[in-house]
Amino acid sequence: MCGRYALTADLQEMAAAFGAIDLDVLAPRYNIAPTQPILVVIAAPQSLPGSNRPDRRAMLVRWGFVPSFIKDPREFPLVINARSETVFEKASFRAALRHRRVLIPANGFYEWRKAGKSERAQPFWIRPRDGGLIAFAGLMECWASPDGSEVDTAAIITTAANDTLSSIHARMPVIIKPQDHARWLDCRTQEPRAVADLLASLDEQALEAIPVSDRVNAAGQDGPELQMRAEVEPLTQKVPRAKPAKPDPTGEDHAGKGRAQLSLF
Repeated sequence: MCGRYALTADLQEMAAAFGAIDLDVLAPRYNIAPTQPILVVIAAPQSLPGSNRPDRRAMLVRWGFVPSFIKDPREFPLVINARSETVFEKASFRAALRHRRVLIPANGFYEWRKAGKSERAQPFWIRPRDGGLIAFAGLMECWASPDGSEVDTAAIITTAANDTLSSIHARMPVIIKPQDHARWLDCRTQEPRAVADLLASLDEQALEAIPVSDRVNAAGQDGPELQMRAEVEPLTQKVPRAKPAKPDPTGEDHAGKGRAQLSLF
């Protein structure tokens, strides 16, 4: 599961990682939480000859996926993740997987390790070992209310954690490698099954996990100090992989209550 992440890159880093992006300003965010606006990168319509339009576009959407066919989002679970193992089978994601695949830029994400019922969960800041930006595989959907108002929403696709992260949590976000960005975003010629091979765990050595303070638990906290290393007691044994939670009506991961998130509607 991916329930908190950070995006602290500047505009130059974004342009280098994702190509021509039409952004004017980008403020660093160290603790992005569900229901907040998040930045996604989409493929822009094909440019005309001689046009200076960017080939990719950045936009803000709400983190909390709502399928277009839902009548009342207040009665629908807050879906922040879509499982790679079942995403092709779920009606909720069918249209988005075919027409609205997005990249979600990040400098890393947070995950919590809990070894026992009596122990307090230890947060970890998980980032690329060599630094820089990564891109989560995302899906976007536009929900329209009966009065005509619209809201763009998104979810992050997750997969089974690799061996590096499995001692912390059983799931991790799907990270699309730079050489595959264009293929993931190409919804015109790449059918969903044609990009299924991209929904795999990242290489074992690509990421590192750093224990951090539990200040990150509060969604209202922000700032670079959230990513500073904290001293923790070493784990004496490997944490067994967590059993899958009882699925919600979509069969996907969703944010529980009590995380100080905003209301989506």
